[in-house]
Amino acid sequence: MDNQTTVSDIFRRSLEMRKANPNASYKDVKSQIVSEFSGKAFPKSAYLTIPEYDNIAPQEDWTAGLPVVLRGIQTENWAEIAHGIIISLEQVENYPIESGREDAPEKEWRNRHKGIAEAEAKNLNKWMPEDLMNLARKNVKN
Repeated sequence: MDNQTTVSDIFRRSLEMRKANPNASYKDVKSQIVSEFSGKAFPKSAYLTIPEYDNIAPQEDWTAGLPVVLRGIQTENWAEIAHGIIISLEQVENYPIESGREDAPEKEWRNRHKGIAEAEAKNLNKWMPEDLMNLARKNVKN
């Protein structure tokens, strides 16, 4: 593949910018993206994606800026591309904080199984024959 910039490259660069300067505003990051990438070849719309962040935010959140990025590619406008990248960056950074995710670093992890254990046991006992249940328990212990 030629060394053409991809949307993933731009997104990773925005993450690097935030890591290097966590107090920078999104507007500052957007300006820096525009200044760094202006004059370069525009990303191909066929590769309109960013690395998966499902472990951080749902797909519909981390891809939120991609339609704006696509519009920027189509109109050859780096400000639009940067704006779309910032939308996705905001989602990736803010979702864990605003969602109250169980595995968020600032929260103590809670056992998800606790809330469904009773219903799971009831259904397993109802639908799984005892000999299969014993085999499953034996395999879990090993």
